Amino acid sequence: MAKLEDLRNKTVGIAGCGGLGSNCAVALARVGIGHLIIVDNDTISESNLNRQYYFHDQIGRPKAQTLKENIERINPNVKVTAINVKLDENNLKEIFDGVDVLVEALDRSDQKQIIIETALILWPDRPLVIGIGMAGWGGNDLIHMKQYGNLFICGDRISEIGPEMPPLAPRVGIVSNMQANTVLQILLEGSRVGVQQNLN
Repeated sequence: MAKLEDLRNKTVGIAGCGGLGSNCAVALARVGIGHLIIVDNDTISESNLNRQYYFHDQIGRPKAQTLKENIERINPNVKVTAINVKLDENNLKEIFDGVDVLVEALDRSDQKQIIIETALILWPDRPLVIGIGMAGWGGNDLIHMKQYGNLFICGDRISEIGPEMPPLAPRVGIVSNMQANTVLQILLEGSRVGVQQNLN
């Protein structure tokens, strides 16, 4: 079993710097991950502040670069590579080819699907931690992690974001920290950390 100090030699990629990605990145920085590669092409808006790790005076700034600055204020020993680009099947390999674990933390379902499918094809033996189902409030008992080989799904897997079910800090925070905790389990204990499930 690896030790906490060994995390300094690990690299984690995070696809998306919104509610899931920004909070997951901060959690991993606090425990001493050596290198974070964070990617997002969006800018911070006021509506993001109810769940994302940004501040009011950062509205209008690029998410990836701003998150890097926030992380460096928390733990300057973490190397953070911030990339302002829209991820797709054509640039995923170049950006994340050297990471130990990849975290999918995108908002839109169509983007999530592209990244997940591409990552599973490119790196079938590399752990991929994704977040699905964190909208609304309550339902703590429904939020969990399930493992399917090297795919780890965090969330309730059913609640979709909509006008009546917005993404809010408590549930988004639970799932993002569950993603970070899953990454830690993988890096410290190996990839067989959960109860194996069948995809069917």
